[in-house]
Amino acid sequence: MIGSYLMLRGTKPDHILASCAVRTQETADRLAKKLSYEGHIDYLQELYFTDTQTLEELVSMQDDAYETIFVIGHNPQITDMANMLIDEHISKIPTMGVVAIEFDISKWSDIFEAKGHLDFFIYPKQFQYYVPNQIRAVLNREMR
Repeated sequence: MIGSYLMLRGTKPDHILASCAVRTQETADRLAKKLSYEGHIDYLQELYFTDTQTLEELVSMQDDAYETIFVIGHNPQITDMANMLIDEHISKIPTMGVVAIEFDISKWSDIFEAKGHLDFFIYPKQFQYYVPNQIRAVLNREMR
């Protein structure tokens, strides 16, 4: 469901950073496949139950050629990092929740000096009772 939503929005990563935890790797692999991502996924020990400062450093060191980076990690650090990057407050990013943040920066090393703009925040339970027709159509095509 989440992958279908991202696909319909045209949200696709230029690079993926993911925790080395098995479940997180499976999530990253499935999401990459759904979005036809053919790049390299960095599975990092540093994303497994780390502190927010380490997350900041990992993102700020990324190649400036990347416009869109997916960070797939764990709570509470991933929620803390999202909250540091935006003015809005998210109490907790649930499993498979996606927070999309846009930045007006030219290099990743500037990411923590400027607040980003929350583009969208989605999570699976939003679709518990209602699945938009476009997403339903994508899911139906995949089940055939």
